[in-house]
Amino acid sequence: MTWQVWLAFLGAAWVISLSPGAGAIASMSSGLNHGLRHGYWNIVGLQLGLLLQILIVAAGIGALLASSALAFTLIKWFGVAYLAYLGIRQWRATPTEVSPDTGMRGRSAASLVTRGFLVNASNPKAVVFMLAVLPQFLDPAAPLVPQYAIIAATMVVVDTLVMTGYTGLAARVLAVMRSPRQQRVTGRVFSGLFFAAAAFLSLVPRAAA
Repeated sequence: MTWQVWLAFLGAAWVISLSPGAGAIASMSSGLNHGLRHGYWNIVGLQLGLLLQILIVAAGIGALLASSALAFTLIKWFGVAYLAYLGIRQWRATPTEVSPDTGMRGRSAASLVTRGFLVNASNPKAVVFMLAVLPQFLDPAAPLVPQYAIIAATMVVVDTLVMTGYTGLAARVLAVMRSPRQQRVTGRVFSGLFFAAAAFLSLVPRAAA
């Protein structure tokens, strides 16, 4: 991969990561509920899910999702159900007293990693999108493994920076929220965003993914 191609991909990676989606919503929700330090575990899970998506494309399984209506539909509706589940949890979240250690209470690091992983791993639209985009930056005459390694490293670094920004922004909201009413209203806004993401994913047909 030449520097020119890598710089072009770097620009594409920023556009992809900055685009609002389920990962951004999950990051802001984690920052809101747990603060930046503890909410960072959600980002770790998101990157593991992103790596799985790239591995799926590299292994050629992405072509199966693009060609099999059943495989695409099953994974898509799992993703819809999971996003709706996150929306329900956010809606029912109990307001808590905001203090310096608030972000360390609640869900464990493992549960946040799992949550982030499932948000990205259950999005077949992203896999099919990568299947369409990534080959444009590959040189078929050169070894593919090093190229995919560069692509994966670039995407993970960029996405980590972007999701850290989303998480940190929401954590600042946590720092100024004091009343249960403020927390409840903000939590329900994020609940609505999760439901909106679920609805959007449910309406995307395989041919348009």
